[in-house]
Amino acid sequence: MKTTPKSVKQSTNTLRERAEAKLKNQTRDTQSTPSDYEAKKMLHELQVHQIELEMQNEELKQARITERLYYRYTELFEFAPIAYFVFDLNGIISHVNLRGASLLGIERAHLVGKPFSHYVTPRYREIFKLCLGKAFGGSGIQSCEVLGQVTNNTLWLDIEAHLGITGTDCLAAMIDISDRKKAEDSQHRANIELAFQNKEKDKRADELVLANEEKEQRANELALANIELAFQNKEKDKRADELVLANEEKEQRANELVLANIELAFQNKEKDKRADELVLANEEKEQRANELVLANIELAFQNKEKDKRADELVLANAEKEQLANELALAAKVFIHARESIMITDAEGLIIEVNKTFSDITGYSREEAIGQTPRILKSGRQSPEFYVDMWHAIVTEGYWYGEIWNHRKNNEVYAVMQTISAVRDIQGMTTHYVSLASDITPMKQHQEQLERIAHYDVLTNLPNRVLLADRLSQAMRRCSRHEQSLAVLFLDLDGFKAVNDAYGHDVGDELLIALSIRMKEALREGDSLSRIGGDEFVAVLSDLVKVEDCEPVLERLLLAASEPVIVGGAVLNISASIGVTLYPRDNVDADLLMRHADQAMYIAKESGKNRYHLFDMAQDDAGKVQRESLEAIRYAIDHHQFVLYYQPKVNMKIGTVVGVEALIRWQHPERGLLSPIEFLPVIENHTMMLEIGEWVIDTALTQIGQWQAMTLNLPLSTSVNIPAVQLLQPGFIQTLTDLLAAHPNVEPRYLELEVLETSALEDVNHVSIIMNDCISLGVNFALDDFGTGYSSLTYLRRLPASLIKIDQTFVKDMLSNIDDFAIVEGVIALAKSFKRDVIAEGVETVEHGTVLLQLGCELAQGYGIARPMPASDIPAWINDWKPDASWQSGITD
Repeated sequence: MKTTPKSVKQSTNTLRERAEAKLKNQTRDTQSTPSDYEAKKMLHELQVHQIELEMQNEELKQARITERLYYRYTELFEFAPIAYFVFDLNGIISHVNLRGASLLGIERAHLVGKPFSHYVTPRYREIFKLCLGKAFGGSGIQSCEVLGQVTNNTLWLDIEAHLGITGTDCLAAMIDISDRKKAEDSQHRANIELAFQNKEKDKRADELVLANEEKEQRANELALANIELAFQNKEKDKRADELVLANEEKEQRANELVLANIELAFQNKEKDKRADELVLANEEKEQRANELVLANIELAFQNKEKDKRADELVLANAEKEQLANELALAAKVFIHARESIMITDAEGLIIEVNKTFSDITGYSREEAIGQTPRILKSGRQSPEFYVDMWHAIVTEGYWYGEIWNHRKNNEVYAVMQTISAVRDIQGMTTHYVSLASDITPMKQHQEQLERIAHYDVLTNLPNRVLLADRLSQAMRRCSRHEQSLAVLFLDLDGFKAVNDAYGHDVGDELLIALSIRMKEALREGDSLSRIGGDEFVAVLSDLVKVEDCEPVLERLLLAASEPVIVGGAVLNISASIGVTLYPRDNVDADLLMRHADQAMYIAKESGKNRYHLFDMAQDDAGKVQRESLEAIRYAIDHHQFVLYYQPKVNMKIGTVVGVEALIRWQHPERGLLSPIEFLPVIENHTMMLEIGEWVIDTALTQIGQWQAMTLNLPLSTSVNIPAVQLLQPGFIQTLTDLLAAHPNVEPRYLELEVLETSALEDVNHVSIIMNDCISLGVNFALDDFGTGYSSLTYLRRLPASLIKIDQTFVKDMLSNIDDFAIVEGVIALAKSFKRDVIAEGVETVEHGTVLLQLGCELAQGYGIARPMPASDIPAWINDWKPDASWQSGITD
């Protein structure tokens, strides 16, 4: 990000005004006599000129500080180890550092002005735009991961974006996370493969269930067929019995007919006998039929039993075949599994391992069997770790977690391991099964990422992120042990000259050598970090007293100032160190570093190669200034400012000629505040312009409201115009727009009061502005007349129709002869130039009487009326009457 630094310089007019004010304070009690007037005048000019030169010299120093800050920020941005991009609202790249161009492999000249979305794959462009939109929306730091594409190559980018200071651009930090994404993708594919295998197992189990159901259905159908056969046999027997009965009945009828013919008497006896025999025969036939039914039922039962045994035999064979297949599959899984598998008995002795176990650990199957898993113990885990692990196995039946082991060659490696207990039907543990995956490459990659994220690549010192963590921990320790710590902000003096003269490679070697020296200069337990460029921060902890850090500071200055030889070149630089002490400087970690940074700049300004302790009193004053500006900004935004109006009267004829609009702050807690409470805070600040325009607009609005009330007086309203507002290039146009916004108000009722001191800064320029305003119809008054260098030439050239005598002269005119002479002279001067004159600060009737005697008829002050709300003005005008002594004095 290359922009031209701008030195903020006060205008010559402002310097002149401040010099006049300073000289006035120095000579307030000194009075000049007419005889030495010219000598005093010349001395006055020389003193003012001397003060102006001193102020210009101070401003030049501030401009140099601003320029150094700019170059320091440029180096931080350009040579940062992280890629930085700056985007506008449309995602167009406006700036990019060297690391950003290297990340995409495109020259910066070809990146600037291009939409960054061109280097994002279509699928992730909306994600990037949404992230950027939230950052511009003021939602704080936004992060996202997108897939970038440059030519035919793709890379994953982790983006963190936040709104810039100006609010019109967005700063984004980018890190290449392609390696991490590849590792996550490999893990994802492994999970999918495992899910597919589980799905296949479930499918085979479902097929086996269906086969068993079909076999059971066939057995049921065979049983139904046997029952149907038995029923058919029973029906056949029944029809046979019926046929036998029919034949017997025919035979019986024939026999009965023969017997009837042979022997009628004997027929009855024989009939009875044969009837008995027939009953017995029928019983025998019925018995034989029952026996036949029983025999058929027995046969069907035997057939069913045979089928059942056949089905059982088929099922047993199928189960044996399934068990054999499962055992074969389990053996294949055990042998070919990518995970290390280890099986132990209940006592923990290894009884089986697979090939992957041997590949990972280096122990062969023969070497491992009979040993315990303790042969893999690395010693990295505490005894409490193993107690918790076995507690989980015993209570929950398994343990899952990360553990560090060592191989046969004593190389330490990391695994993600699951240990499960195998129990029998009685719930007794018979075996333990361990499945482990070697995650050492993943851990190494993670350590590399953590190293990159927390350490400086060049010097191997902690970076800003790790520094913040260590500083926070040290602050907590200080609070617990009631000790102190020191934060040292160190900046190398002359390092840029080395880079320019010898190149960045030599500069890097110099940084490495100095970082080693400075680290050796610290005590054990202290921390040194590089936060960018030639800037380092050290944290000195566990200080019993403040003086404990002084020897370390001296060693650091010595380490930085001793010559360093790089490539035959002898390099001589030094260091400036800023120091702040916690908890004496009782702020958070970020502010501690900022305070140390501020103290470092003071050390540089004081001559370099030294250290400076942060001045909290000076910082508190700055805080008060910032808080006051924020409070005034809040008051403007929430309409807490109001206008009060002080009447201006003609004491001679007893009429009200106008009012002066005076700003007040209606503070919600402190009540009504006068301008002295807040206007000095925003002097030469842009808020002064904003308030000045608000005062004019509000006064015009009030004039319109009074005119609508048909007041019978031509009520002129005056407002004070600060010099910074009057001398703005666009003031005439602003005044024109404000008057146009109130077409019902005649411009002649608006009077602008200009301080005499501000008008005298550049009388030609001020005169032109005043004439342009008068052409719009407004009037001018010269305020606080007599407090500046009142040249007659200047008074003649300024087109002010009214001169206001400053209240400091009016208040003491009754007791101070010099003030009386000044008032008398101003009145006479105004009459000579045919200007109206009004006296401020009229607090008593006597003031008014004397002013009337001197020829001043117009006045304002507490003796007439205090400033009041606009709503009270109409009633006050109706009720006010001049003091009787003023009228009687005129009559006399």
